[in-house]
Amino acid sequence: MRDHLAHTLLFPTVILSALMLTTPSVHAADKDGDFKPLLNGKGFSGWVFRNEAGKAAWKLVGDAKLDPSDEKKLISAGEGTTTLLRGAIDHGSDIYTKDEVGDVELMVDIMVPKGSNSGVYLMGEYEVQVFDSFGRDKVGPGDMGGIYSTQAPSENASKAPGEWQTMHVVFRAPRFDKDGKKTENARFVLVELNGKKIHANVEAPKPTGSELPGGEKAKGPLLLQGDHGIVAFRNLKWKPIAVK
Repeated sequence: MRDHLAHTLLFPTVILSALMLTTPSVHAADKDGDFKPLLNGKGFSGWVFRNEAGKAAWKLVGDAKLDPSDEKKLISAGEGTTTLLRGAIDHGSDIYTKDEVGDVELMVDIMVPKGSNSGVYLMGEYEVQVFDSFGRDKVGPGDMGGIYSTQAPSENASKAPGEWQTMHVVFRAPRFDKDGKKTENARFVLVELNGKKIHANVEAPKPTGSELPGGEKAKGPLLLQGDHGIVAFRNLKWKPIAVK
């Protein structure tokens, strides 16, 4: 009886161990060497301003922090050009990459001041909301980490204004047949905010609003929203992947 019990307990353990070894992990690919940095510290050569009149809103700085005299603003801090800061200018501009990808894994650190609003658009079409949602008991699609106009995050994982927050996204582009007809919707395979999973396999049946013109397609740029509020980004990097 004891031997049979030991075998019964051991068998599931062996199966579980095998599964852990053979099941692919999103995090297993999370190595700096696999990603392409999108902020190279050499200016905006790889970027396009959606509205040239608003380009002065963006600056490359060493770091960012809350303005001690105004919690609704961010200011530059330190030397360098590794942080992208959208400053306190009334009419800014969205900014997007010249490069385009389909399926992609994205990592970025984000900072917002109190009450601010921005967004990260995969393919220039599908927005993960950036918002000061710190302390809210209930969150919706328009809160930090929400798939805008589509789905609320599973929990409020937001940090306080002025703190750096880390977002990790695994995204599957929409699929099209040879005639250009869409056969599968875009899908957020995974979204994590500050180490907490807030979305898994969320379909985006259409662009989420304020997207780039031209409609859905197989590849597109990364767009950072700059026509709304003050925001800073750093450690921005992506990696083209293949999601089945």
